[in-house]
Amino acid sequence: MKKIKIVTDSSCTMEQSLRDNLNIHMMPLSVMIDGVVYRDDDNLSGEDFMEMMAQAKTLPKTSQPPIGEFVELYDQLGADGSEVISIHMTKNLSGTVEAARQASHLTNTKVTVIDSDFTDQSLAFQVIQAAQLAEEGASREEILAEIELVKNNGKLFIGIAGLDNLVKGGRISRVTGMLSSFLNIKVVMNFEHAELVPVVKGRGTKTFMKWFDELKTELSKLTTVRKIGISHANAAELAEDFYRGLKDLFPDKDITVLHTNPVIATHTGPGAFAIMYYTD
Repeated sequence: MKKIKIVTDSSCTMEQSLRDNLNIHMMPLSVMIDGVVYRDDDNLSGEDFMEMMAQAKTLPKTSQPPIGEFVELYDQLGADGSEVISIHMTKNLSGTVEAARQASHLTNTKVTVIDSDFTDQSLAFQVIQAAQLAEEGASREEILAEIELVKNNGKLFIGIAGLDNLVKGGRISRVTGMLSSFLNIKVVMNFEHAELVPVVKGRGTKTFMKWFDELKTELSKLTTVRKIGISHANAAELAEDFYRGLKDLFPDKDITVLHTNPVIATHTGPGAFAIMYYTD
């Protein structure tokens, strides 16, 4: 049966049951830990990865899916005449979306590749909306318009509890990392236009809670919040605090709390969190 099928990558954090129910196809990235390569699929949970990373001699490395695997998936999905909308994490974090674009030129299937400008649950917001519309029989144009709406109205904030992984990954200087660790610096960043923009920094977890109180004040002024997600990397207690605060503010909203995926956790390190939402 011809239809529109939705593809994403494993940086898209969502419940497996929801992904299966909406027939979303996930292309896994891979992570290399001490020379051993693992597919970032359902066999590698975020929790298991955190344990493996903690025991690793060096920082794990992530790599995008091979172009050939994208081509194979697109060929398979389009064998019945269906077309594909493939939505991926921002190009500023990975070459995955570019690999998908290259593959789209090598398959006989009609494929539209979208850079979400986000990752994690902010990517999932776009993917879920697209998949729901596809299941309802919406046109390609209708689905693309909804993806653009969710993207343009999305917000993603990331809290970093320690800068070790960012230092090891070469994203900040080692001197800055050592100083920040010594001072117990916590940082919250706004993922804006696919760039990380520092919002607040301070000593100790109270920095996160002070920022969260300010976020709640801003959210309380909004009447069009459609969806909220909380992700974390071994920071379940902090995520639960955020959940309770947001549930008090939005008692009728379904707020999803999930452990983030290995791709994101590699860069953020343990204790990190993200709060994401989008509006009408």
